[in-house]
Amino acid sequence: MASTSAPVVHNFLHAPSGTSRAPSERVQTSHDVSTRFNLTEKTYQQQFSDMYFLRLAKLKPAVEALAQEAWEDFEVRGEKARAVERVLDVRQGELCWVSGTIYMDMPLKPNILEDITKDHFVIPPPPREKYVDMGLDQTMLEDESGRLRLTGGVLGSQELVTGVIVAVLGTETANGDFSVIDVKIPDLPSQRPIKLNNNTEARRKKIAIASGLGISGSIHEGLETHLLTEYLLGEAGGDEDHESAASISRLILAGNSLGEAHNPIDDLNLEETRKSRTKKYGYDAAAYNPSPTKAFDAILSSLLQSISVTLMPGESDPANVSMPQQQLHAALFPTAKLYDGSTFERVTNPWMGDIDGVTVLATSGQNLDDMYKYVESDDRLAMCGNLLRWRNIAPTAPDTLWSYPFQYGDPFVLDNAACPHVFIVGNQPRYETKLVQGNNGQKVRVILVPRFDTTGEIVVLDLESLEPELVNFRVET
Repeated sequence: MASTSAPVVHNFLHAPSGTSRAPSERVQTSHDVSTRFNLTEKTYQQQFSDMYFLRLAKLKPAVEALAQEAWEDFEVRGEKARAVERVLDVRQGELCWVSGTIYMDMPLKPNILEDITKDHFVIPPPPREKYVDMGLDQTMLEDESGRLRLTGGVLGSQELVTGVIVAVLGTETANGDFSVIDVKIPDLPSQRPIKLNNNTEARRKKIAIASGLGISGSIHEGLETHLLTEYLLGEAGGDEDHESAASISRLILAGNSLGEAHNPIDDLNLEETRKSRTKKYGYDAAAYNPSPTKAFDAILSSLLQSISVTLMPGESDPANVSMPQQQLHAALFPTAKLYDGSTFERVTNPWMGDIDGVTVLATSGQNLDDMYKYVESDDRLAMCGNLLRWRNIAPTAPDTLWSYPFQYGDPFVLDNAACPHVFIVGNQPRYETKLVQGNNGQKVRVILVPRFDTTGEIVVLDLESLEPELVNFRVET
């Protein structure tokens, strides 16, 4: 008779076997925030044209210096090129260069006056993805004196948009156009060096970047959001994941954190119930749904106990529409606002700050999305490189991108020594990254952050190497 061994009894209440591991302590980083995008006073008495004059006055010396260096000895058939101060000083047949502001005359571009005249249409035409027509679009160069139409094949390789400051070399033709031979743009401004950490035993310091959480407060809220919260708090995965989460000192939420609120009245199919709703002062109180802000406040409150959070507004968030968007109001976060001044930071869009000596410039994506409509290319990374080289992160404002009418300085223009080390653009179709390098050793890490509610992805950036890492929380079904 064969003997059988006694069954093994598992005791789940005994102490863990092996060496015990102490919980990891989260790394800390220094933090300094710029106030360049904060609006202290709001007045709309001034004209939007002041922004273009301010932009030209700020960037004209930079492009003229580059033009002088490149074209000072340039000549064609014995004729040397000369500098012209104003657009109206250009003379027919003379080889010269002049600087000014680009204006793109695009017939397909939305026009508010045409929209009013077409108001009698019952069904409006669907919006276009792009408003480019290479056969009809015209490129103009203008300054305070006048406007000059530009021609030439070299313009096709520049992907210019309205609001860019350039210097152009060429001659005026018989029909009054300026035939362009070459174009110069301001290029990257000077950059402050990063102070390297010589302590080889210190842990790596990182930041996490997410955009487009789209919190709706629905009972069907995505599992990815809860996994993200647990990961950042060090409650998910094994020891390696806990150590990785502990190296993240800050979470940057780059806009569109709140999704569309679900109207609870839409669930009511009874006609008499709908008719019984009363409105006070034209406001339907029953249609208000606080679930998105309530759910987002709960998520923030759980995170802020352990990690610092920088919250930027986005296109779908309850903030002002015009750029720069100001901070989301503290009343939206009754619990999270208790951490104001500590681990909770409500900032503008765009936002610029220093994290452990690394200058970070971030936007929620409206500037790039608007520019995308008015260029032929689909390469969003190349567009971000152009924004940096133009020294203007929102050139299409205020033409097609709503903006506050600044009168004394354009905060979208990158001044000298204002070149960031990291340029973040949120709410993009997919994750992309590249390193943009300048002529004087400048290096900018460009990161396109995808929407979390559609991809389940965030980006973790190493502050020492500036190398990004994509982390996916997508739940396979």
